[in-house]
Amino acid sequence: MKRVFIFLLSAVAFLQSCMNQKTEVSQQKTAENMGKTIYDYKVESLDGGEINFADYKGKKILIVNTASECGFTPQYADLEKVYQQYKDKVVIIGFPANNFGGQEPGTNAEIGAFCQKNYGVTFPMAAKVSVKGDDTAPIFKYLTEKELNGVKNTAILWNFTKFLIDENGKLIDTFISTTKPTDD
Repeated sequence: MKRVFIFLLSAVAFLQSCMNQKTEVSQQKTAENMGKTIYDYKVESLDGGEINFADYKGKKILIVNTASECGFTPQYADLEKVYQQYKDKVVIIGFPANNFGGQEPGTNAEIGAFCQKNYGVTFPMAAKVSVKGDDTAPIFKYLTEKELNGVKNTAILWNFTKFLIDENGKLIDTFISTTKPTDD
């Protein structure tokens, strides 16, 4: 009986030690990531170049996961309107993604041609990415995980979810698909 009691005490002490280490690692990871901003990210652009978020320091950034065959696709027109009106203060960056209903099946070249032909899009567009699941692009992990962005967890429920970043590269808030780009 004494051996069993000593074993149980040892097991409890071991489990507490493991939990404390896990908590310390999590706190350390959170502390390291809390200093990150959007400016720490670079992504491939739709035309094969690079979008370096550090180039947008001092401006607000509106990041939108987009799709060409979605009921919200007409929001491209409003996004372009907002971009043209406020581009000295706000940059809009579209991220085509095929995560919802296969509504972005095209190649980067096809997406670019569609956006230009149908909506006259001139704001920066990133190469097609995944915004959810095991293959989520690192920038969308940052945008959707509080542990990384320091503000909130966000579940992307559909295309045209919007992420507003302040002039210092920190997440301000997120907006669901039904929130129009021209809404206050």
